[in-house]
Amino acid sequence: MANAIQFHAVKVEHMQLASMIERVVGRREPGKHPATRSFQALRIHVNGELDALSQGLSAALARLRPGGRLSVISFHSLEDRAVKLFIRDQSGHVKNTRRGPPVAEISARMVAVGKARFPSDAEISANPRSRSAVLRVAEKLPEPSMSGAGSA
Repeated sequence: MANAIQFHAVKVEHMQLASMIERVVGRREPGKHPATRSFQALRIHVNGELDALSQGLSAALARLRPGGRLSVISFHSLEDRAVKLFIRDQSGHVKNTRRGPPVAEISARMVAVGKARFPSDAEISANPRSRSAVLRVAEKLPEPSMSGAGSA
């Protein structure tokens, strides 16, 4: 009985929070509850999903052999941005900004293969959850040879 009451209390609090978010944010996206993104943001933060993604990308790059390909499907814009920036940074295209200190150039460790791929209309109609999916692929480059260093 106590478990049922606790579950009910959590559910009420959840619904109350969703209702408050709806009052504050209002309806912006047709067919989606306004609290959807707020709860998604809470889940991402509480679960440390972006940190886990960053660690996973670094670990995958470390395990790849030269010529190996890293394929990542992301399902929301924060994930996609993290993947896109990881591939860009590992390809040696680190951009300096006026707001921060200069960033040292790094040697390219991988290169993007093609552009981001999105699901077709047919895929989305067959699988509506695929609508937000983005596929990015990058290939690991060979390590720069050090044989020419120091020879005269």
